[in-house]
Amino acid sequence: MQIGPYRLANRLILAPMAGITDLPYRNLCRRWGAGMAVAEMATSNPALLDSRKTRQKTDHRGETEPRVAQILGAEPMQMAEAARFNVERGAQIIDINMGCPAKKVCNKAAGSALLRDERLVAQILDAVVQAVDVPVTLKIRTGWDAAERNAVSVAKLAAAAGVSALSVHGRTRACGFSGSAEYHTIAMVKASVNIPVIANGDIDSAEKAQQVLEATRADGIMIGRAALGRPWIFRQIERFLESGIDCPPPGPDAILATVREHLQGLYAHYGEYAGVRIARKHVGWYLGQAAATSSELLRRFNQQETATQQWALLPALFDSQRQGESE
Repeated sequence: MQIGPYRLANRLILAPMAGITDLPYRNLCRRWGAGMAVAEMATSNPALLDSRKTRQKTDHRGETEPRVAQILGAEPMQMAEAARFNVERGAQIIDINMGCPAKKVCNKAAGSALLRDERLVAQILDAVVQAVDVPVTLKIRTGWDAAERNAVSVAKLAAAAGVSALSVHGRTRACGFSGSAEYHTIAMVKASVNIPVIANGDIDSAEKAQQVLEATRADGIMIGRAALGRPWIFRQIERFLESGIDCPPPGPDAILATVREHLQGLYAHYGEYAGVRIARKHVGWYLGQAAATSSELLRRFNQQETATQQWALLPALFDSQRQGESE
């Protein structure tokens, strides 16, 4: 799969997720087989571009190419300036968020709310594409709601503006994350444009990935929630698509090593205070269904205030997971 000058190692992409796809997690998913990883959305508000939070979100130091930043906003010139800011920070691809369904985003007419104003969509796309010399991509939903499903017309606007690739989450904004993804709409988008189209929504296994690729004829697939606590899902899908053979998940020792790598990255990226707190949700996701068997240990883990204390509890936590899987 090709995006501008960048030929991806495969067609599997980590979706941008707010509060999740920071630099440590992107690096981890790339190591586990993602061909590209998109950073969590960062504001285009000029008053916040130099904030500590925005700079953490736009940190690409040491990241494997291509480095992708996602920007969020509703004002064309601010979005153009945010694109330039991110390129200066090391981004090699700029992704525009027109898919976020969160109320606090849509209430500011950003994210998926933009799909209701195709004139503004075109203005933002033109401004950003003209502002930078790197590929610009776009992430959308299928529309605002069932009565305003306009993914095809927005896709045509994107192609006309010079957007290099388009990701489509197969739900309207009104759907949120409920119901089933509309793969038929993604297929219509793919048939309507000559730029790469990436399918997103409900892809949680290697078999589902193959089904979605066949149903949509998409050039790639984007995986979000299914990768939480399972960064190896990319390796599993890649091998299945190559050989048709199921690849089992890693064993407990490899999972523990992955968790340790992830936590070390969080502590280094955020500092100990914030890193310890962010680590809590990730460890819960890694434990997954086995968390019930280790609930007391997990509660203790979540009460720890230092990296050393968390680190000391990890072996017991994942021994509990191993025992839960063997029962």
